[in-house]
Parts: sequence; structure tokens; C-alpha cells
Amino acid sequence: MAFDFSIEALGKCNIKSPIAMSKVQGDFIANYVTDSQFVRLDVAVQLGKQEALERKQVFEAAGPREMIYFMPQHVHAGIVSCGGLCPGINDVIRSIVRCLWYRYGVRRITGIRYGYKGFLPEYRFGTRELTPDVVDDIHKLGGTYLGSARGGGKEVAKIVDSMEQLNLNMLFTIGGDGTQKGALDIAEEVSRRKLKIAMIGIPKTVDNDFSFIQQSFGFDTAVAKAVEVVAAAHMEAHSQINGIGLVKVMGRESGFIAAHTALASHEVNFVLIPEIPFELDGQNGFLHHIEERLQHSKHAVVIVAEGALQDQLIQEIKTDAGGNVKMADVGTFIRDRITEYFEDKDMEINLKYIDPSYQIRSAQANPSDSIYCERLGNAAAHAAMAGKTKCVIGLVNNEFVHLPISAVVSQRNHVDPEGNLWRDTLDATHQPILMVNNPIGAFFKGGDTETE
Repeated sequence: MAFDFSIEALGKCNIKSPIAMSKVQGDFIANYVTDSQFVRLDVAVQLGKQEALERKQVFEAAGPREMIYFMPQHVHAGIVSCGGLCPGINDVIRSIVRCLWYRYGVRRITGIRYGYKGFLPEYRFGTRELTPDVVDDIHKLGGTYLGSARGGGKEVAKIVDSMEQLNLNMLFTIGGDGTQKGALDIAEEVSRRKLKIAMIGIPKTVDNDFSFIQQSFGFDTAVAKAVEVVAAAHMEAHSQINGIGLVKVMGRESGFIAAHTALASHEVNFVLIPEIPFELDGQNGFLHHIEERLQHSKHAVVIVAEGALQDQLIQEIKTDAGGNVKMADVGTFIRDRITEYFEDKDMEINLKYIDPSYQIRSAQANPSDSIYCERLGNAAAHAAMAGKTKCVIGLVNNEFVHLPISAVVSQRNHVDPEGNLWRDTLDATHQPILMVNNPIGAFFKGGDTETE
């Protein structure tokens, strides 16, 4: 599918930025970014073949512009965080506030409480005034200083009414797929009303499954915390008779946390993710392979992503307030199936099941994520002041860029079963390439399960 990566703007930038920077190289002064600086998505090249790229095929570089759209003294900025918790939300809030305040001189910054519901008058949540003094220390806390909630994003007319009443010039939306889809709907209503309000998203998904974006904030912290849990599960398993450590991690549709945790911990023997089919029963099923593992190594550690096996477990499609499908608990399901399997074989096991999801989601961002969030927030503030709209800030090929919301929410990013991440995960775990009982699965049965 071809995407148009062009970025919409509210109008011509005629105001000189208060940020003093340079337009030349070599003078030891940081440079402005121009609208003619781009980053390409595909860095792979073919020798002897040169392709001509169109504007819609490349990403606009993020950063401070020499000329901006908004008069800083007239700006009233709003910030809202929606959906589930994720490490780094407070870091992003802090960064946006400090960049607007110190770099541009914006003095009216309002925090919207409890997600999009904070715009709806029936909830009467009120708002929070945001200044550097207020936000300076919030990065030391997990969660979100503004509060968060799912839902409310469908009340587009009411939300824009509230934005008009607050006299907002820009709104920063910190949230996942549902939040950014809501932001796009809000931006379209803003356009229909011919309002000059910049809509800038900072994509938040601990699952790391936004399209085109190299890595979502909070992901690095989530993996680090998951590795700590896996270490505990491994110690429990290694210390027991036929010990099994089973850890469930986040990953509704994508197994990035599970795969990266396995690579980082070096102690995982099986990784079960939504993208890779597997069966529990049969001679090439997961339960048979874990039995073989116990017979020769006496312990096993398993990571399962929350979205695994949902095609078999969900009996009736139901959604939460944010529009996400309510998933069955695959962790307890696999725990019970493992227990039943070895009870039927009259084989002693000691299984420890750990679900650290909420502990991980609410954690304080680690240094790597904190740095990332600081830079995302700065880039978001610069984009809004330049009148960019209907876009999110993301990292592509190690460069901060503006991405159209429409492109980012069009599809999810997934672990490629034939890509190098999953190949390296198989090398780390030595699990079978496929644990299925069809002829293709039988062909791949020769996976080596021996690893300490």
C-alpha cells in the first residue's frame, strides 16, 4: 500500500522564532530545521539503481523552524494523555511544557485531566495549569500527572466545543492507536469549523506496534522490567524439581516485548507471540516440547505475549471503552493447560506464573526512555509552533520526523516471522521454528531445545 507522508500546515509561517539558531554549518551554533529536510523510510539500496523520490514518499524532519506560525504570546496550549499507562508519559508532558515556556515564551499551558473525557462537561474534571515549577519533578514518577482514561474520543463535537471555549491554539495528544485515531477525527472537525488549532500526537504504545515508527517510548523500560521478572522466574524454575517459569508480557497484536526480553535475558526457552502460529497438543505441539525440555534440562522458562492464541480463546468479540478488543487471559490458560498435561502424565512439576503487566506499565521511565521522551516532547512543541497539524512525532532511521496520523494508524507493526528479529530470538531460545502438527510444522521440527 502506498502512503502519502506529506504534512498539513495551518498556514504560512510569517513570525520570526524567538529561538536564536544558525542557518549555516561550521559556526558551532545549533541549526534550524527546514521544510526541505527529509528522511527516507527504506534505507536499503541496490547497487547500480538510483530511484527518484517524490515528496509524499519521504518524512519531514522534525525540529525548530526559523519562521513559526503562532505568536507565542497568544498561544494557549493543551496537553492530554489517554489510554493505558506507559513509562515516560510524565517525561513527555514535562518536555512539552518546558520547551514551550523557556524556548518560545508561551505562558498559557493547560493540562486536560483524564483523557478525552476531561473535555466533556458532564464529567466536570476541570483542568490543571502547567508551568515549569509544576512539572519539573513529575518525570521521577510513574503513571501520568494528568490522569488517563479510555473512551470519550468519539464525542468529537463536544470535544471541539470545549477546545473553542478554552481558546486552545494547539493540542498535544499522548496516547496509542485509539487516541491518535480520535485526534485525527478531532482535527478533521477543527478543519470543518475553519479553526486554527494544531493537533500534534506523541504516539504511546508500550507494545511498540505503531507503523513506520522505529520505537515507541516506554518500550525500552518495559523490556528492562520484563527482564528482571524473567530472571526471577528462571531462578524459581532452576531451583525446583522440573521447574517451569511462565511469564506473561504485554503485546496485544505484536510480540516485540516478548522477543526483545528473550534476547536480553538469555534465560528464556520458549517465546509465544501472536505472529507465530503454535499448537499446544500433538507430537510437535508446545506441551510435548516443554516435556522434552524438562526431561533433559530439568527446568524451562516461557514468555507468552498477551495476544497469543486469541483466535482460539475469544468466544465473543467485546470491546472496552477505547475500542480495543477484550482479550482472554492467555497466561492463566496456558498455565492451566501445562498443569493438566503433566497431571495426566503423573509427572511432577513446579510451575510459577508471573504477570507483571501493571507493574511494568506504571514504572518510571529508565534513562534511555527518559532521553527519548525529552526529545519527543521538544519536537512536538516545535511542530505545533510551526503550525504543523494532523501529525505525530516519531523516530525513523534514528531521526525525529513528522508523520501523518492517517498513515501511522492505518496498520499495526508486527514481528516478521521471516525477519532477523525472530531469527535471532530462535537462536537465543533454541525453540523449534514452528510448533504445529501440519506437514510444514513437521518439516521444521528439528529445533534444538537445549539451552541453559
